[in-house]
Amino acid sequence: MTEPQAETVRLEQLWEGSFGDEYTERNLGAYAARKSFWDELLAQHTCARVLEIGCNCGGNLQWIARHVRPRNVFGVEVNASALRRLHEDLPEVNGVHGTAKELPFRSSWFDLVFTMGVLIHQPDSSLPAVMAEMVRCSRRWVLCGEYFAETVAEVPYRGQEGALFKRDYGAILQQHFPGLRLIERTFRGPDQGWDDMTFWLFEKPVESRSTEDVAPNPMGQARGRTLRDKDHPRD
Repeated sequence: MTEPQAETVRLEQLWEGSFGDEYTERNLGAYAARKSFWDELLAQHTCARVLEIGCNCGGNLQWIARHVRPRNVFGVEVNASALRRLHEDLPEVNGVHGTAKELPFRSSWFDLVFTMGVLIHQPDSSLPAVMAEMVRCSRRWVLCGEYFAETVAEVPYRGQEGALFKRDYGAILQQHFPGLRLIERTFRGPDQGWDDMTFWLFEKPVESRSTEDVAPNPMGQARGRTLRDKDHPRD
């Protein structure tokens, strides 16, 4: 295993374990004020299927499921206890155990694929792969809400090194995928339910939008499957 691969694995294991459990408990009250954000976004950009990468306990998905049929709302999460809470609170929403750099879904299956405070926790070695998976799985919209800095800046994070980075995530996405069109860039603070986050909403070019999304199974080329409490591998 190379050093960059080892760092990626270290961080995945960090979020899978007690560090990730503590994050979930610490942030349970952070989602209540986000309803208006999702109401506004989904009123302007109609979506039939949505995927959140790093969904944790479903704090964002709860609001999305009011606009999109819950069975068409998906979240990928590496932390088992967060997924169990999601399954308990949002039983009709699909919670999937997996990592951001290898999503278990068809290409172009979702109208919207997004991250909220997830790219900030990716090391340089895995960030391009995570972004590539976001773009691959989206049919139209790609959204990220992250901490912004014009140049890369590591931020000390609860005693862990290499676990949080401020970057210009919008610029990095367009660097790797120049066909993406920036629709909107906004900023929201704590009074709006967010922790001083910058949001970039992109649209994929028409010619890159696949028609494969008529297939009945979103995980037809999957590397994983939807998991519920009764068959969770960590129980």
